[in-house]
Amino acid sequence: KMHHLYKQSCRLFEILRFLCPRIAAVTFLTFENRAKALRRISVLKCSQATPEARVLERAVLESRVREMEEENRQIRLQLNQLQGTAGQPADGGNYGNAAWGASADTGPDDVENTAEERANHTECPRSPTILKCELIHVACVCAGHNASRDVVTLVKSILFHRRNPLHFHFITDAVANQILSSLFQSWMVPSVQVSFYDADELKSEVSWIPNKHYSGIYGLMKLTLTKALPSDLTKVIVLDTDITFATDIAELWAIFRKFTDKQVIGLVENQSDWYLGNLWKNHKPWPALGRGFNTGVILLYLERLRRIGWEQMWRLTAERELMSMLSTSLADQDIFNAFIKQNPVLVHQLPCFWNVQLSDHTRSEQCYTEVSDLKVIHWNSPKKLRVKNKHVEFFRNLYLTFLEYDGNLLRRELFGCPSQATSESVRLQGALEELDEDDQCYDFRRERITVHRVHLYFLQYEYTPAGDDTDVTLVAQLSMDRLQMLEAICKHWEGPISLALYMSDAEAQQFLRYAQASEVLKNRKNVGYHIVYKEGQFYPVNLVRNVALRNANTPYVFLADVDFLPMYGLYDYLRKSVVQLDMAHTKKALVVPAFETLRYRLSFPKSKAELLSMLDMGTLYTFRYHVWTKGHAPTNYAKWRTATTPYKVEWEADFEPYVVVKRDCPEYDQRFVGFGWNKVSHIMELDAQEYDLMVLPNAFMIHMPHAPSFDISKFRSSPGYRYCLQTLKEEFHQDLSRKYGAAALKYLTAQRNI
Repeated sequence: KMHHLYKQSCRLFEILRFLCPRIAAVTFLTFENRAKALRRISVLKCSQATPEARVLERAVLESRVREMEEENRQIRLQLNQLQGTAGQPADGGNYGNAAWGASADTGPDDVENTAEERANHTECPRSPTILKCELIHVACVCAGHNASRDVVTLVKSILFHRRNPLHFHFITDAVANQILSSLFQSWMVPSVQVSFYDADELKSEVSWIPNKHYSGIYGLMKLTLTKALPSDLTKVIVLDTDITFATDIAELWAIFRKFTDKQVIGLVENQSDWYLGNLWKNHKPWPALGRGFNTGVILLYLERLRRIGWEQMWRLTAERELMSMLSTSLADQDIFNAFIKQNPVLVHQLPCFWNVQLSDHTRSEQCYTEVSDLKVIHWNSPKKLRVKNKHVEFFRNLYLTFLEYDGNLLRRELFGCPSQATSESVRLQGALEELDEDDQCYDFRRERITVHRVHLYFLQYEYTPAGDDTDVTLVAQLSMDRLQMLEAICKHWEGPISLALYMSDAEAQQFLRYAQASEVLKNRKNVGYHIVYKEGQFYPVNLVRNVALRNANTPYVFLADVDFLPMYGLYDYLRKSVVQLDMAHTKKALVVPAFETLRYRLSFPKSKAELLSMLDMGTLYTFRYHVWTKGHAPTNYAKWRTATTPYKVEWEADFEPYVVVKRDCPEYDQRFVGFGWNKVSHIMELDAQEYDLMVLPNAFMIHMPHAPSFDISKFRSSPGYRYCLQTLKEEFHQDLSRKYGAAALKYLTAQRNI
C-alpha cells in the first residue's frame, strides 16, 4: 500500500509542478520522507528482528501510511484550488506579493510566521506576467577589468533564465567598453541588443560629490541614467555588477505594472542596520526612511522621473545633505535614500527576495524559507564570496555555477520570438550553407567559420608606451596544459606580453585563481591575457594567435610560442635591433634562432658563448634537428655560431622561424587548425609580401620539454587528418597565387619538389 500511495503522490506532484512550480518546490520536501519510509519497508522485509520488534515496526508504518494519505489529500486540495483560480486575473493589490495558501507542508503551527515572512512568498496564479516577446531593458554601470568579469557572470545568470528579448545598456569606461563590446560581438546571442554609453561624459555630473565608497565615482553614476539613456526609453531595470539571478528577469520587469501613478522607483529595503545609525558609537548615516533601501536592484520609471524633474531634485537633495554629511559613504544609495525620505510616495517597495543582500550582519535570512523563494542574490559586501552567512555555501555554489557555465549554451533562439539577423550572422549562415557535409574535410572547413567568444584583458592590464617607438610585445598563445610556462616567461621577458588563452569557462576561472595566487604574475601589469573560449573539436591555433596579435599595443611584435624561454635581456636587445636595422622604414622580419633542451631542469645560458658550450656538450640542440630539420635549417646555425652582425637568409619550403615584425604584419591563416602548417603558412606570406628575413647574431630562445599535444597525436594517428591538412595546403597555395600572382609560383614549385 505504501508503494501505491507513493506512486499516486508522484503523479499528483507532477501535475502540481506543471500548474504551480513554486508550491511544488516546497511540497517536494515531503517526498524525502516518503523515500525514507520505502527504505524502512525494505528493512522490514529483510529483518531478522524479534516478533515484538516487528509488531512495533508495523505499527509505525501503519501510522506513516495514514500520514501519506493525508498528505495526498492536501495535494488534491491544492490542485482543486489552483484549477478554480488559474483562469482568474491577478488582483492588483496583491499582485505577486500575496501570502501562501495551505500546502502539504503547512499546518496550524505555521500561524506563528511573521507577516514579513508570509509576504515573501508568491502564489503561482498571481505571478506577474508580461507580453510574449516584450523587450526588457537592463542597465549597468561597469568600469575596469574586474567589473567586466563580474558583468559576464551577471549576464549569464540572466540569459540562463530569460524567455524574452533583452537590451543591455552599459555605462562604461574605455576599458570595459573594449572588453564588453568585443565579448558581445563574438558571443552573438540571439534576441540580445547591447548599447554602450561613455562614462567619461557623465563624470562632470557627479564628480562634485565627495564619496568614500570603494566604487569611486562610478558608484554615483546611476543617478545620471535619466540623462545618459535614450530619451525615448521609458523604463529600465538597473543592476549592480555583483548580482546573480535565480529566476526569469521578466518577473521583475512585470512589477512595473504594479506601480501606482505616482511611483517612479522600485527598491528593496536595506537588510542591514546601517541607516538605523546603531552600528557603532557616533555612527551617523545619511537620512533614510526606516531601514532605508538598497540600490543594487532598481526599477526606474524613466519617463516619470524626467517628468518630475529628477535631475534637479536629486542634486538639491545631495547639496542639502552634504552641508552636514560632507561626503557619501554608500555612493548613490545615500542620495537615493535621502530623496526617498523627503518623497516617500514616489517609491514602490519590492519584496526582499528581489535583492537578498549578502553582506555581514544582514537580515537577509528573513527573505527566504525555501530555495524556491530566491530571486536575486546580491554580493554587496567588499568580502564578496567570503562573506559570513549561514547559507553562504549554497549561494556560493549557485554563483560558481554561472561563473563556470559554458556561455556557448546560451546562444539559443527564443521560441516564438524571432530575432533580427545581423549582417555577420547572415554572412556566417551563407558560408555554412555553402559547405558540403559529405566532404571528408567538412569538420576542418566548418571550424574556419566558427565564431569563438573572446574576453579581452581578462586580468588587470596597464601599459605605458615607450616614447621612442621601438617597443616590442611578445605574442603567444596557450591552453591549460602550458600554464606552468607563464611565470618563467615573465622572469625572462620584462617587456609587454600579449597572450591568448584557449580555455573553457571553467578553465578560465582556474587560470584566474592561478594568476591571483602567483606572486610573479599578479605583480606584472603589462601582460594582456585574452580568453578565447573553447568550441568545436579542433584547436583553432591561428585564430587564437591572431587574437593575441591584434591586441598588442606596441609598434613591433615578437611572434613566439609559449613553450620557449627567451634569453635574458632579449627585450632590450630587440629594441636596439629595431633601430639598428631601420625597421621603421623597411620590411624586415628579424629571426630569433631557436634551440631546445630535453631536460626539464636546465641551467639557462646567460650568453651566446655559454649556449654554444652547452650545444657542443649535447645539453642543447638546434630546434627539432632530429624530428623536423627543414623547419629551422634555413636559419643557418653554422653561420650563426660565428656571426657578429645580422645576416639575411632566403625562404625555403617549410621554414617556420620565430620572428620580430611590425604589428601591422599579415595575420595567420585561420584555415589551419590543430597541428601542421600554422606557422609555415604565415612565414610564406611574409616572404610573398617581400619581407627580408634577417637572422639576429646575438639572440636566442630555448624550447622547454613537455608532453605531446593532443593535436599532434591526431595528426600522427589519423590518415584522414593528414589528408585534410594536405588538401588545405593546396588550397592555401591556390589562394596565395591569386593574391600575389606569378611571384607565388615558387611556393607551389618548392612544395612539389619536397
